[in-house]
Amino acid sequence: MTSHDPRSAPAPLPQQANPSWMGQVPEQHYRPAPANYREQPRAALTAALPPARAGRGSAGVMGLMAAGGALGFIGLFTVLPFVLVNTGLAGFAIGFVASLLPLGAVLLAVRVIDRWEPEPKGLLLFAFMWGAVVSVAVTLLIQPYFSLAAGPASGLDYRTFAVTVQAPVVEEFAKSLGLLLLLLFARRHFDGPVDGVVFAFTIAGGFAFTENILYFGRAIAESSDPGTDLVVVFFLRGVMSPFAHAIFTGTTGLIMGFAARRWHTGLSVAAFAVGLVPAILLHSGWNSMGQDFLAQYILVQVPIFLLAVLVIVLLRVAERRLTRQRLREYASAGWFTGPEVEMLSTGAGRRGALRWATSIGRGPQMTAFLHAATQLAFTRQRILSGRDVPAHQLEEQHRLAEVAALREAVLRR
Repeated sequence: MTSHDPRSAPAPLPQQANPSWMGQVPEQHYRPAPANYREQPRAALTAALPPARAGRGSAGVMGLMAAGGALGFIGLFTVLPFVLVNTGLAGFAIGFVASLLPLGAVLLAVRVIDRWEPEPKGLLLFAFMWGAVVSVAVTLLIQPYFSLAAGPASGLDYRTFAVTVQAPVVEEFAKSLGLLLLLLFARRHFDGPVDGVVFAFTIAGGFAFTENILYFGRAIAESSDPGTDLVVVFFLRGVMSPFAHAIFTGTTGLIMGFAARRWHTGLSVAAFAVGLVPAILLHSGWNSMGQDFLAQYILVQVPIFLLAVLVIVLLRVAERRLTRQRLREYASAGWFTGPEVEMLSTGAGRRGALRWATSIGRGPQMTAFLHAATQLAFTRQRILSGRDVPAHQLEEQHRLAEVAALREAVLRR
């Protein structure tokens, strides 16, 4: 893994800077990657710079996590009594265990989607806690007021209003508030549609987890044939629709993720409002299915699920293309070789590199190198967005030093 002379490498043309629809860069914001001069000692550069995680962004993340923990703790005093009253202790225990299965499916999907550029575990924990506790508490607090304000004007009977209007509007608003907080206070980690989908799926998975405990527990507590009713409810919610909430809220996260590319607070808030619309419509459509449930499920909901899978696949392909292009720009500046870029920007290349490093006892160092290079590519994307450029250029220097140090750690004898 050696770098060629950056002074002999041509800079990429601006039109090459847009490898896919995900990473479009305005021509006026494009700038070459900083050169890697051989005479600049990497060890000294690494020692001279502060840690890559230092700065205003980490303070915002820590504050967000602290606030989320406090809100989650307070929310438990609203959510837990409500669930226990409706399920009883036995129903709660059985519902809790049964709810782990659909939750596992959602979290597995999150892991697959998030594999290329993993989000910090602390932020994923915040997202899950927001969904499982805070958004449920917000829903319980807002629902009565929303019903009084909008119920009479809708002209619907209470049950129809509650199922097709109140639940979709209030629940999607409560879940997506967590997305808005992540976008405003952890923007360095929420900089694209893939991140939006990951955080949205995690929040929705948490919300569905608590909701499933309630539904499964009620099947135990309120039924004369609890075993049969639990199987029916579990099949409907845990087998046929474990991703329902994830897809609803995922549309909001997707739209907010595209807005995150612009790094503009006003646009972020506007994307929050716009993103609620498809989430509410999808949620309402799901809740509106009645006697012809099976036909609507096959003809409408299954295609929606398949479309969601297709969107996620396209997002991952675009993310890899973006990584390859940004790393090629660093290669032109002397930070990587061509083979390194191919290794870092393909799944097969990464797996092969990790197998080789593990065979010589350097697996953790290679894992860190792969992650740091990906983070570097996305840092460059933020630079090319044209907003907060000096702060991101400082982060870029930290990332470059980190990549250089990790390369040496992988190759040292």
